[in-house]
Parts: sequence; structure tokens; C-alpha cells
Amino acid sequence: MDETRAKGLVKTIFTACVDAAHPSRILARHLPDAPNGRIVVLAAGKAAASMASAAFEHYTKTHGLDPASISGVAVTRDGYAVPAGTIRVVEAGHPMPNEAGLAATQEVLELAKGAGKGDLVLALISGGGSANWLAPAKGVTLADKQAVTKALLRSGAGIGEINCVRKHLSRIKGGRLAAAARANGARLVTLAISDVPGDDPSVIASGPTVPDATTLAEALAIVERRGIALPESCKAALNDPANESPKPGDPAFDGADFAIIATPAEALATAEKAAFAAGYPVENLGADVEGEAREVAAEHAELALAAKERGEKLAILSGGELTVTIRGEGRGGPNQEYALALALALNGAEGIAALSGDTDGTDGGTGLATDPAGAFVLPTTLKRAQEAGIDPAASLAGNDSTGFFSAIGDLYEPGPTHTNVNDCRVILVG
Repeated sequence: MDETRAKGLVKTIFTACVDAAHPSRILARHLPDAPNGRIVVLAAGKAAASMASAAFEHYTKTHGLDPASISGVAVTRDGYAVPAGTIRVVEAGHPMPNEAGLAATQEVLELAKGAGKGDLVLALISGGGSANWLAPAKGVTLADKQAVTKALLRSGAGIGEINCVRKHLSRIKGGRLAAAARANGARLVTLAISDVPGDDPSVIASGPTVPDATTLAEALAIVERRGIALPESCKAALNDPANESPKPGDPAFDGADFAIIATPAEALATAEKAAFAAGYPVENLGADVEGEAREVAAEHAELALAAKERGEKLAILSGGELTVTIRGEGRGGPNQEYALALALALNGAEGIAALSGDTDGTDGGTGLATDPAGAFVLPTTLKRAQEAGIDPAASLAGNDSTGFFSAIGDLYEPGPTHTNVNDCRVILVG
């Protein structure tokens, strides 16, 4: 198979994974019946605008509701906006929170508190919501939250650890939105697209509408273990019992409904079907793979090389969220770093092609919607890099996977996908 066709095939399998989780395909069948009162839509994350749009379409066109009965705010990543009728769409920073998110989150809390009996508060949650919904704890500034977020991202901490700390420095995360929405008797329904290993509701977008079992003490332990230098305001907040999050059994969650409408495992199962349709037996490593990107890549390369040695045709699929411990000053993200480490481990082996990408359309980078989603790996990857005068080992050491793949034309740049079910990695052998 020529490399152009190989790239097209791994891309087809990856795209099947993404399409399976798009709100326009999956949201409507999960939406609750229209209430007697208003519908207040509060959405956050990379799928926020597309989820809000699908909800507005469902209630106004399928059920004939007056658009004036639907209001709300959808806060999404910069570049991910789509029209959502009477629901206002706000673009905000990710992974670094910004002023736009700060202002929009205050509006979200006010709308939640303003909903009363007979109203439906519809929370539409997806990955990225932790950065988009920003309401710092008392005494904590936006600059403080940005500093902590940056330090956590660079530390190699997993998403569960990062969100544990975030939840205890927030007035909306860790179940606090539920308390606001239920304060005056409104019905609260949360529909979520999972982007986290294990699909833990309290980790998706830092669980704004569900109980939080983590504690202030755990957040402090994570900070210490990861060597995070906290601003004084954040130290004070994490030592203040008033910032403990609502726990299971709190009356704020009485009568509140929560459902996950798309998961990484379901999306990966669709990719598996696409690989089978293309004629490949599949080894599905699961949707919850975690670990340092370069280490996981080395393990997956061993599987691919072993299959090649046996003369097998095989698709190796995996999801999950990998981490990168920043050591250099380059550009990249976990998927691109995985791809670069995979290329090094495969060392130009013939008959093996791969694509590692984030299903939301962007992988690390500058926070722009134009950032790459990941990268392709082909038998000629290292050869072409050598011809371009690029040292792949040095690029990996400097965390410069974007620079590496950009130079040889193998970045994967689909743009915003308007959903987010974590990463998808496809390796084809044979």
C-alpha cells in the first residue's frame, strides 16, 4: 500500500471514532421532555456550542417550542462556536482560562440561580469545560488560576489530579453548579460527553453538577507530590474548610438527573468496526489507556513489530489520555509526542502506518483552533526527517513534536470537530 492510501485509511478509522460522538447524531434521543416553564441551557466544553445547537433544534423544530422559552449560555473553546438560536455562545480560553470565560461563568451562575419551579436547567457538559467555566474561590484571582493551571499541565499530572485541585479552587466545579440550579426548585438535568478514563462524572469538566468525593486534603497532597508552587491565595483557599466541595448525600443533588450520552469506549468501538470493514483484525487496547506518551508509544511499537514479525495483518486501536512531562521548550501535545516516540521505536519498519490524534481536533499547542490534532507515522517518517536535517531524538527530548511533524508535512489538522471523546490512536500493520 502506498503511503497516501495508508494515511487515508488511518484517517478514515479515526474519523469514524469522532463522528460516532457528534452531538447532532446523539443528543436528541437523550433530551428530556419540555417543561411547563422555561428551558435554561448551560453548556461548557469543546462540544458546548454543538450540543446547545442540537438542543435548540430539537425543542424548536421537532417539538415546536417558542424560541423565546429557551435561553442560556454555551461556553466553548476559542474557534469552536456554532450558532445555537437563542442560546448565547461564548468562546473562551483552553487550556488556559481567560477573561471571557470568567465573565461568562458569572452569567451561568446567575442564570442557574434565577431558574425556579417549573423551569428546566439543562446542563450540557463536555471535555474542556474545566477551563471554560471559571469561577475562582474567594480571594483567588484569574492570574492565580492561570498560574496553577499552567503548573499542573507541565507537571505530568493526570486529568483526575488536575481536576481535583481545580474543583477546590472554584465556585462552580465539584457540584457547586447543582447547588445554584436547585436553589429555587428548578429541575436539573445534565447530559455529558465523556472525555476521561473510566467516565467518572465527577471528573468530566470537573463535575459541576455531581457530588465530589475528593477533598481539600487530597488537593493539597497532589500539589505537594507534583511540586506545584501555589500562589498565596490558592494556599489559603485549599486550607479553608469553606472551600470543601459538596459530597454524596448533599441535598443539592436531590432530584437532579445525570446521564453520559457518549463515551470514549463507544467511539472506539465504532473505529473498530471501521477497521474490520477495511479488512483488518483488531486488537483493541481499550479507551482508558494512560501513562507518559513516549513510554506508551514504545509499548505499542513492540506490539506492532511483533505482529509484523508474525506476518499478521492487524489494527491496533487505543484511546485514553496520555500525559507529557515538559522538559524542553518545543511545541506539541500528547498525541504528537506519542507519534514521534512511536516513529523512533518503529525505526522505519515497512508496512506499518499510524495516526494519533485528539478527537476534539486539537492536541496541546497554543490554545488556537488551528492547532494540530495529532500526527501521522509512516515508514518514511524518519527518512524524510533526516533529509530535512531534523534530529527526531532531539525533537523528542525538547518536546518539539509539532516542529518535527510540521517540517515533514505529517501533522493531522482537521480543525474543530465540535465533540470530545478523548484521544484515538490507530496503528495498521500489513
